Amino acid sequence: MISPIPVWVALGVAAGSYLLGSVPFGLLLTRAAGLGDIRRVGSGNIGATNVLRTGRRGLAAATLLLDGLKGAVAIWLAIGVWPAALAASVAAVCVVLGHCFPVWLRFAGGKGVATLLGVALALDWRVGLVCCLLWVITARWTRISSAGGIAAVNALPAMLFLLMHGRGPVPYAALLATLVVLARHHANIARLLAGTEPRIGRTP
Repeated sequence: MISPIPVWVALGVAAGSYLLGSVPFGLLLTRAAGLGDIRRVGSGNIGATNVLRTGRRGLAAATLLLDGLKGAVAIWLAIGVWPAALAASVAAVCVVLGHCFPVWLRFAGGKGVATLLGVALALDWRVGLVCCLLWVITARWTRISSAGGIAAVNALPAMLFLLMHGRGPVPYAALLATLVVLARHHANIARLLAGTEPRIGRTP
């Protein structure tokens, strides 16, 4: 049975998670480092993969960590406000939406992989760890960053459905968040199918 959650709490969790997710760490870090607007580099994305194209591995690692951390923090804060699976589910979807469609950047944000993996680690560290390992292994094997990210996020709802036997809102929230991330990867998926997706270290 799903624990009820007051509408005002649900709205507060949704708004807070969206705003947290919408913090564009990649853009802020590269600007602070004097590299200008990351949206004018490589793919124009604000995520860690594009930050890496500046040649600053430290900035890319920091972007990856912070984008993942905001996903985890959104879950922890939601559970702190209202300790129920429904609150965590609302936070999971909204923090990913915030990262992918931040209001500050005219809804043109990142692709959401790191943020969703942060969500996964906060929801169930075992599932999150498997997804992170799958991301790293696939990316290293294919030398394609997007392939690793797509593999990792696809595994998330599948594992949660298996572990929770389809009960509760969390697996469905993970599925919805995954669909958002996959939608942001539509161009990458098209290039993967065409065999033209760039390898790590190359600009599309």
